[in-house]
Amino acid sequence: MRNDEGSTKQRDQAYRSFTRHLLASDIRPGQFVSQRELVALTQMPLGAIRELVPRLEAEGLITTIPQRGMQIAPIDFSLVRDAYQFRLILEKEAVRHFTATASDEAIAAIRDSHEAILKRVETEGTTADIVSDAQSVDWGFHDILIESLGNEIVTNTYRVNSLKIRLIRQELIRIDGHVVPVMHEHLGIIAEIEKRHADAAAIALERHIVGARQRALGMP
Repeated sequence: MRNDEGSTKQRDQAYRSFTRHLLASDIRPGQFVSQRELVALTQMPLGAIRELVPRLEAEGLITTIPQRGMQIAPIDFSLVRDAYQFRLILEKEAVRHFTATASDEAIAAIRDSHEAILKRVETEGTTADIVSDAQSVDWGFHDILIESLGNEIVTNTYRVNSLKIRLIRQELIRIDGHVVPVMHEHLGIIAEIEKRHADAAAIALERHIVGARQRALGMP
C-alpha cells in the first residue's frame, strides 16, 4: 500500500513539474521529447515518468508518434477550435450558476480586483508586473466561475482544457496588448452578474470567449 501511495505521489509531482515547465516554455508545443529528457526536466525518477506518460497522452498533452517519439501537443487550428468550444460550453453554464448563487461580497471582490488593475494601468502604464497580475486576475475570474459549480469532474476536465488555452494564449496572443480591453470585457460580464441577469451574463461571456478565440486564430 505504501509503495502504491509513494508511486502515486511521485507521478503527481512529475505531472505538476511537467505542466510548470510547459507553461514556463522550457518545453514548447510541437517539440519532441524522450522519457530521459523528461527525467532531466522534472528531476523525477524514470519510473514516475513512465507512469506519467499515459496520463499526458489521455489528456492530449503529448502524442506518441511511431519511430519519432513523444511530441508535445502542437498548437494548431483544431486545438484552438476545440479548446475554446469546450471552454464556452462549460463556462456558460458556470456563469449562470455563479450569477444565481454568488454572494454580493464575492462579486464585489471580483469587481475590485479588475478595477485595481485598470487604476494601476492609468498611473503606471502596462508594466511587466501589471501584465502578470492582470493575467492572474483574468485566469482567476474564469476559475472562480467553474469552481462555483462544486463539480469535481467538471473542475478536473476544465483544468486540463485551461492548460491548453493558456498554452494557446502564450504562443499566439498573450495578454500584454489586451490588458485594458480584457478587464473591460470582464467588467461587462460582472455588471450582468451584479444585476443577477444570468442569461445576459452568459451572452457577455460568450462574446468575450469568441473574441479570444478569434484573436488566437488571427481573426479581427
